[in-house]
Amino acid sequence: MTESEQKLSEEIKQEKFTRQLALLEAGLYVAGRPLDLKTLGNVTGTRSKKMVRKLAKTLVENYKNRDTALEVLELEGERFVMQLKTEYTAKVRKLSTRPLLSAGPLKTLSYIAFRQPILQTQVIDVRGHHSYGHLKQLEEMELIFREGVGRKRAIRTTQFFADFFCLSHELRVMKRQLKTIFQEADKPEVKAEKIQE
Repeated sequence: MTESEQKLSEEIKQEKFTRQLALLEAGLYVAGRPLDLKTLGNVTGTRSKKMVRKLAKTLVENYKNRDTALEVLELEGERFVMQLKTEYTAKVRKLSTRPLLSAGPLKTLSYIAFRQPILQTQVIDVRGHHSYGHLKQLEEMELIFREGVGRKRAIRTTQFFADFFCLSHELRVMKRQLKTIFQEADKPEVKAEKIQE
């Protein structure tokens, strides 16, 4: 191979890498949730996990070096997510077109997350019969799953729930994080800010 052919081959490889990197970025942007290597491979058109991993890690580094409100992070299980940096969330929350969940389902989800694993009957007893609809909605959104325990059903949150709310997958750590969040939300200055909104 001549030097000019080799140079052309390198340029073609670089163009392909740049295009795949852009596709991966677009996929993470549109998804709005963590994606695994297989899904990212489908987006970029490559079956090589090694190549997808290289692309994703390159994107993570690119975003670390940018002065931007967005970040790309690697999560447990070789999954990647594009999200707003924490310091910007409070300032732009009001611009969100609609909340993920209305107050009722969100309260039901909070109750489940903090007390999981919990029997469905307990959730219904505490949250009322309208929570059957909440459970269906939460399950459709892949935030919870229900599993049979004898004749009853136990409810737990999913990995997607933990990723979406930036919580640990380890249950004990997640519950500590939730306790901190609930304590923060209960502070007088946070309540005053909500009243002003």
